[in-house]
Amino acid sequence: MSATDSHDSPSYDSLSYDIAFYWDPICPFAWITSRWINQVIEQKSATGEDPYRVDWRFISLRIVNKHIDYDSHFPPEYEEGHTAGLRMLRVAAKVRSEHGRDRMGDLYTEMGGGIHDIEPSSFDKGFFGTPDHVVPMLERLDLPVELAEALYDESWDPEIEAETDEAREKTGKDVGTPIIHFGPPDGPALFGPVISRLPSDEDAVKLWDHVVGLATFPSFTELKRSLRERPALKSLGVDPDQVGLVEDWHGGSRRQKK
Repeated sequence: MSATDSHDSPSYDSLSYDIAFYWDPICPFAWITSRWINQVIEQKSATGEDPYRVDWRFISLRIVNKHIDYDSHFPPEYEEGHTAGLRMLRVAAKVRSEHGRDRMGDLYTEMGGGIHDIEPSSFDKGFFGTPDHVVPMLERLDLPVELAEALYDESWDPEIEAETDEAREKTGKDVGTPIIHFGPPDGPALFGPVISRLPSDEDAVKLWDHVVGLATFPSFTELKRSLRERPALKSLGVDPDQVGLVEDWHGGSRRQKK
């Protein structure tokens, strides 16, 4: 497939989805929130409730910030990380196109785990979003390794950008990731919840019920604080049982300038 080809972003079809989750594999907060959603699905299924159906859709932080000068706005590693995330989403888009959207949940688990659930010293960040990084993920999922060729195929970018725009049209543009759309295609969407660690199984369901209650209240708009604990992820060297460094993530990221 050449870089001049284009791809249409899949719209919601006749399948019934309870939520749409917009993910970029590089975002640590989207990763934790996505694991929380899976935790909630497991807990509710265990009590006999119908499992939630999740449509795992795309949002690229590199595309969100395409008009921003990274050198003056972000810490040094951000542009490299966001670009790696975009490359990995190209592969995800090709997987979805050729093997179905039902592969997205497992693919996100592989991609996110291969970034966030590793020791800090395991890989240089320049390794992320390369064939050596992605091919083993495809192999573990029994997907053709040739799909990794999409890493550098920019023809997938319009599809990814369309879904990035779709997510932000539902929430407004002054948001980051994660974005959850409840009851798509016509239900409400919110940025968040931004959580720094996974709750207990009991608290996971409790938090979910509270978030759904807020999201579906017609006039609810925002609750926010920009002070965040460093995400409890192996890749950041934060143990789940310890309190991470608290930082001010104004504007939804550690931007150096508003």
